[in-house]
Amino acid sequence: MMESIAKVTEKYGDLIRPKDIFGEVKTIISLMFEDFDYDFITNTYQDVVKLFKGEYKGYQKCDTGYHDLRHTEECFLEMARLIHGTSLNGYAFSKKEVNLGLISAIMHDTGYIKAENDRTGTGGKYTLIHITRSINFLTEYLAKRNFIPTDILFCVNCLKCTGLMAKIDEIEFVSTVNEIMGKILGTADLLGQMANPSYLEKLPFLFLEFQEAGIKMYKDELDLIQKTPGFWEFTKDRFATELDNVDRYLQDHFRVRWGIDRDLDREAIEENIQTLKDIVKEHQTDYRRWLKR
Repeated sequence: MMESIAKVTEKYGDLIRPKDIFGEVKTIISLMFEDFDYDFITNTYQDVVKLFKGEYKGYQKCDTGYHDLRHTEECFLEMARLIHGTSLNGYAFSKKEVNLGLISAIMHDTGYIKAENDRTGTGGKYTLIHITRSINFLTEYLAKRNFIPTDILFCVNCLKCTGLMAKIDEIEFVSTVNEIMGKILGTADLLGQMANPSYLEKLPFLFLEFQEAGIKMYKDELDLIQKTPGFWEFTKDRFATELDNVDRYLQDHFRVRWGIDRDLDREAIEENIQTLKDIVKEHQTDYRRWLKR
């Protein structure tokens, strides 16, 4: 019988969701390159942490409960895992391309952060335009650090792939690798949030962000929770139709990194979704108390 996610985590420590995400990302990249230069990724990561904590000049502290710093870190981790898994399947990424991909992941949700003079509402109001705002922040950030236009465009294209309705074939990628990296980021963004053990308890915060942005897809919080299993079906379809199923390379990552020939992230998501289905079926009147895992 296959060990449960809980048993695997207990056996291998904080395997699926490590406490030191940046340290794990560096370990993963070291499996591909012995002499990788982590300086720029480190500096960018530290700046984004400052941004979300309200310590970056010109910006306030993150005030969105769903798209928070932890979500960015989860996406960053999934990006590294997928890059590694993809590289194990014949894709030869250069150090520069890996750098650009990881930078894109770190900065993909900076658009939720409010400017210091923005005193109305929360960053949730920017839900519908957060990708454009993230692109603007990234472009300015990289230009100040003398990135060439082609490399900036590489990152911009990756961010465009995180849009849930983005048509990948309409994006003008600078290279085939740019397209692959974009699909990896689009996949990492979805996997990172849904595999998180805190995914279910964060769903009410997601509803608040949608509500503030004027998104009327769900009539109330419970409606979003009831429809989340359907979102997972939509996500799997997007993996297949737009993102080339790059998520299938995760199993190879876990096999090489941990000696476990399983896609632990997919299993964690399936476990989250099944738990949510059980909650909706058995605890509709007091569902909130059951969301916390």
